[in-house]
Amino acid sequence: MEPQYSMFSFRNNAQLYSGIFLFLVGLFFHETAYSVWIFLAAFVFAGGKVVITAMRNVLKGEVFDENFLMSIATIGAFAIQDYEEAVAVMIFYEIGEMFQSYAVNRSRKSISSLMNIRADYANVLDGEQEIKKTPEDVKIGELILVKPGERVPLDGIIIKGSSALDTSALTGESMPRDVHIDDEVLAGVVNLSGVLTMKVTKPYGESTVSRILELVENASSKKAPMEKFITKFARVYTPSVVALAVALAILPPLFSNQIHVMDMLESALTFLVVSCPCALVVSIPLGLFAGIGAASKQGILIKGGNYLEALQNIDTVVFDKTGTLTKGVFRVVKVDAQQGSKEALLQLAAYGEYHSSHPIALSIKEAYGKTIDASCLEHYEEVAGNGIQVTIHGEKVLLGNEKLMRTHGISTVPCPTPGTIIHIAKENVYLGYVLINDEMKETSKQAIQELKRNGVKRCIMLSGDRKEVGEHVAKELALDEVHMQLLPADKVARVEELLQQEDAKHKLAFVGDGMNDAPVLARADVGVAMGGIGSDAAIEAADIVLMKDDPLALSEAIRIARKTMYVLWQNIVFSLGVKGIVLVLAALGIANMWMGVFADVGVTLLAVLNSMRILRMKKK
Repeated sequence: MEPQYSMFSFRNNAQLYSGIFLFLVGLFFHETAYSVWIFLAAFVFAGGKVVITAMRNVLKGEVFDENFLMSIATIGAFAIQDYEEAVAVMIFYEIGEMFQSYAVNRSRKSISSLMNIRADYANVLDGEQEIKKTPEDVKIGELILVKPGERVPLDGIIIKGSSALDTSALTGESMPRDVHIDDEVLAGVVNLSGVLTMKVTKPYGESTVSRILELVENASSKKAPMEKFITKFARVYTPSVVALAVALAILPPLFSNQIHVMDMLESALTFLVVSCPCALVVSIPLGLFAGIGAASKQGILIKGGNYLEALQNIDTVVFDKTGTLTKGVFRVVKVDAQQGSKEALLQLAAYGEYHSSHPIALSIKEAYGKTIDASCLEHYEEVAGNGIQVTIHGEKVLLGNEKLMRTHGISTVPCPTPGTIIHIAKENVYLGYVLINDEMKETSKQAIQELKRNGVKRCIMLSGDRKEVGEHVAKELALDEVHMQLLPADKVARVEELLQQEDAKHKLAFVGDGMNDAPVLARADVGVAMGGIGSDAAIEAADIVLMKDDPLALSEAIRIARKTMYVLWQNIVFSLGVKGIVLVLAALGIANMWMGVFADVGVTLLAVLNSMRILRMKKK
């Protein structure tokens, strides 16, 4: 178990507290001959670690960092007999570092607790026996028992029992989800009530929980452009200000006898303290990390700070249709019987589709909902791309599209509603059709509206479905463009065209869920995958994963990204502004070491606290 970090713990900060105590003693005896030794001891306790770190970094070739600047400035202050200021600067610097460590630790703990979704064990059933195993040792096909209060260790299908599940760690959804036999359950959720017997469908390494942990662990390794810029800026900035500080100490006394060397040396030391770029180097990565954490709380997994920064500039969003804007679940929405009853037509359709495992066939059999006597079926044959030909009770039945009917010289009745139409004929006599549609997600329309409010200029849909279906969806959702009947390669080509229309500043996001979306997810500036029902290939190729399968979460991700970048720019402007003013004052000999402490430690602390606001961001 990770030790608890307490900012005010004596054990964690014993040296600093000892230094503070000796500093106060030194102030009490500052008129005596012993004061210099007391202040020196206080400096060793409070700043010894900083000086040692600076020396080690110099030996490694890392000269110009904050430890080096603080060491040179405070040792120089000692050399000119400003003992109190030297110790005070180091104490305040260490207090600032303590607050920074606390803030970073709190941010990391917030995210790690959110991601604490790995079960420690799995209850594996071996006959009547129940054996505890680590999730990594459980194989596909084994049966596991999940008791109330336990976290589900692996992805699987329920074969016995029913329960309510807490899915908040994966999706951010607060309401429990009821599950029953044949429902799929993802690793990482908590079983709240009933006992579940599950059949494992994926090994631990391929499970949802394993993928999520890997995404979060790797997120910090992908630096944002702003983060890279700050790192490069610090490498150039720090040596430059050291050179300026040296020039400030040496040059003015050479050109004027009225300027005292000791005064300029003190100004140069203040200049060094002020120049430390801690506020930027610490607060920028912390802010990006906090932004990723705030998104994670909403069930949005962002794989790196670079993708978080890219989100703020999205002005074109391209959607897949099935499983993204629609549920990917087909339902019979209409039965039009030209001869006989609707019930008889639906029964004939269910019998005809009995041997098919296609989602359309499954939807027809589900709508029928009765037992099918397969003994009456003969000569079943699938006509590629057109439908099915089968003999039922000795009569030839055709089920399929209009092309299949025309091939057999059968006239059909047009359907005014877009969708998948299964025409049905028996002995070359047209009986009617069954209309099947993919249900729209409840939040799809709101998602498009919110994206528009967030400044997205174009919302486009790409799909392999029929043109009339796409036009119906586009009209219902108020999409800007729709391109239908596309193969995976066609989607990539279309996205390539759209990317060429973007300028250098603006970005394009593609949102999809299926395996066939993986190439275009990888090609887009920002690939967004539906995490719950999305395929492994789509999640692997994507830069952002929406665990709730809710397109509305994308607008929330953009809002978090823009808020995060706004806070980071606040830090940059504030830090450079204050430092610039105090650096000028130090160069003019007006600023003292105390102003330097505020310009370094105070500004850093305020920037860190400002970055921490991101982690407390509430859902809109």
